[in-house]
Amino acid sequence: MQLVNQLQHIASQSTAFIPADVPEQISDSYRLFLSLLYGEKPVVTGAFTIEGFTVMKDLQLAVRGSEAALREKPLTIFSCCPTSPLKWSDVSSQNLVDCARYGIPVELVPMPISGLISPVTLTGTLVQHTAETLSGIVIAQLVNPGTPLLYGGSPAIFDIRYETTPLGAIETMMIDCAYNEIGKYLGIPTQAYIALSDAKLLDAQAGLESGMGATLAALSGINNISGPGMIEFESCQSLEKLVLDNEMCGMTFRLLAGIEPKDDFPMLPILQELLSEQHLLIAEHTRRYLREEHFFPGAVIDRTNRSRWREKGSLTLEERAHAEVERLLRHYQPVPLPAESRQELIRRMEEEARRYGQDTLPKRPF
Repeated sequence: MQLVNQLQHIASQSTAFIPADVPEQISDSYRLFLSLLYGEKPVVTGAFTIEGFTVMKDLQLAVRGSEAALREKPLTIFSCCPTSPLKWSDVSSQNLVDCARYGIPVELVPMPISGLISPVTLTGTLVQHTAETLSGIVIAQLVNPGTPLLYGGSPAIFDIRYETTPLGAIETMMIDCAYNEIGKYLGIPTQAYIALSDAKLLDAQAGLESGMGATLAALSGINNISGPGMIEFESCQSLEKLVLDNEMCGMTFRLLAGIEPKDDFPMLPILQELLSEQHLLIAEHTRRYLREEHFFPGAVIDRTNRSRWREKGSLTLEERAHAEVERLLRHYQPVPLPAESRQELIRRMEEEARRYGQDTLPKRPF
């Protein structure tokens, strides 16, 4: 959260890690606690138990102050996941009911696996995904009509050769983009686990799969994208990849902005200046629109020529990304959370930790 807070092209943070320094029973609430304490962006999260939801709701109330304020301006989106094929567990269904009751936004995340627990055809998997998602919509709307929902998912194909579920497979991305069309047809905002990779390192495969996914997601109009920073079948979060993917997101937003005329017509005066000066580097038209027209990525992306690259140490992508992670963490500034809210947040988390035998919370950097 200290890192994501400074990544300008990533709009929300995720409780992406499972802490091992607190009792298992509070690992879901403790990671949300840290996100609320250190981050300013909305949080994508989820409860591991039925009991955990109440604590996580109370932590949000400590920040917002009242249920009405929390409904008006939510802090989180909860992931609620049906179990393929076509089942809801006690925990997931109760989490969904509780979120609906308090007006907490939910992303419905069915996970049909094409060729294993859903039909091998992409169309068949989409039919099953639709049924599983609609079942969640019905549960939430019966509890509280108007409950805010994202029509989401994390489907995949099954690679029978290795018994894996590749999220970077082109067919998986096609399913994501297709169910997005179904969600849009129903008039519901959409979510997908896309723009991520199955690679184990920050390598060419990671860039290929993530970049292709981000572009497809943007052109398809998926509203909420979960994926930056993820590698290894959605099971691992890389901080170095996260800062790289921030640049990927910036490029994607520039793509979506498209091409529009900006004082380009009539063109003759600009061309006359070019012929006269032999360049347009300091032209008034250039100075006015340079930052708007051209996206300039940060230090992670290398655009220098070879000689300058060598002068700077011939750093690899991973080395540049790691250096950027270190720089951002050094420059992190604590969130300006009101002192009263901060104290209440800590009090509630400490109280929950004591219930499970931990007298003090782990030492925090700030």
